[in-house]
Amino acid sequence: MKIYIAAPLFNEGERAFNERIDEILRDCGHETFLPQRAGGCVADLPDLIEGMPKRKYLFRLDCEHLDWCDTLLFLFDGRVPDEGACFELGYCYAKGKRCIGYKTDARCFIDGFDNVMLHGAPEIVLRNEDELRGFFMNEASGRENSPG
Repeated sequence: MKIYIAAPLFNEGERAFNERIDEILRDCGHETFLPQRAGGCVADLPDLIEGMPKRKYLFRLDCEHLDWCDTLLFLFDGRVPDEGACFELGYCYAKGKRCIGYKTDARCFIDGFDNVMLHGAPEIVLRNEDELRGFFMNEASGRENSPG
């Protein structure tokens, strides 16, 4: 499975968490695209990349990988969901790609739930590393055992 990891990446804690998730998915046998690994953080990049303003370059790079993936893993954690990750979730949902959620954060929008527009896209929301690993190990096993 080709998985795009949609998550915030603006501080050391977020980036370390994302790397951990990426490691689990790769250990389960999946290919991943982690934006922080491929493009880096906007603030740390030169103004022009391949002749384009860095924001346009990163947008294009991420959209190419949203098209590349067959599954998007949306990381809900944070005081509010990351704006870029929300765009990525909507983009993949609109394209008919699988969307999976991952939320270990106890904070929520109201009455124990997040925004309905965010929870409507993922087919499942996983709650801890054991669930994450189990789900994606089963997906890898199913792929290996499927005909074709």
